[in-house]
Amino acid sequence: MKVINLSDGNSLLNQYLREIRDVNIQKDSLRFRRNIERIGELMAVEVSRELNYEDTAVQTPLGVAHVNTIADKIVLGTILRAGLPLHHGFLNMFDGAENAFLSAYRRENEKGELEIVAEYMAAPSIEGKTLILVDPMLATGMSMEVGYLALLKHGKPSHTHLCCAIATPQSIEYMRKALHDRDDVTLWCAAVDPILNEKKYIVPGLGDAGDLCYGTKVHLSDR
Repeated sequence: MKVINLSDGNSLLNQYLREIRDVNIQKDSLRFRRNIERIGELMAVEVSRELNYEDTAVQTPLGVAHVNTIADKIVLGTILRAGLPLHHGFLNMFDGAENAFLSAYRRENEKGELEIVAEYMAAPSIEGKTLILVDPMLATGMSMEVGYLALLKHGKPSHTHLCCAIATPQSIEYMRKALHDRDDVTLWCAAVDPILNEKKYIVPGLGDAGDLCYGTKVHLSDR
């Protein structure tokens, strides 16, 4: 698995990463969602550099121009609910992509261990296509793994790009082991933060991305 950490270089992406982390800017949920979307747009441009292209002839009012355009058939997958703004950012750029949606949430099992439960998926065939699976926070890597393996039930993609705003060294290592370090998978991170706390949140991170986007949720255990 190839890992690309975009924070190794400087770009406009840093501006939006700063804003989604800022506790004062986070109070504006509309701006928070838009900044996540912008991160998706900028990451999509970076991912596009790794895709396959073909020469396309286009008729202009004065003649014929030749432009290299993306040859890949793209399926853009998202883990609900926090992934939606990031998904929209990617979709703004890959506007001809097919789309897949999955639900996944954390819960403790009877042993008190954290596990990821997936209950819903709507997806097209991904056989021979380029899969881009996005989720803003790659804390443990478990949700991304569950989503990726679930989508493989719909076919084998030619290449997979896993994209997140913030990851941790632990989650990157987890994904390497879970995917057996496959050479047909690329993991993209806008930033890599050092640690997870006892609740498995990224530190310094930004908090709960889903809550910041859409408001707090009631857990079954709270009822």
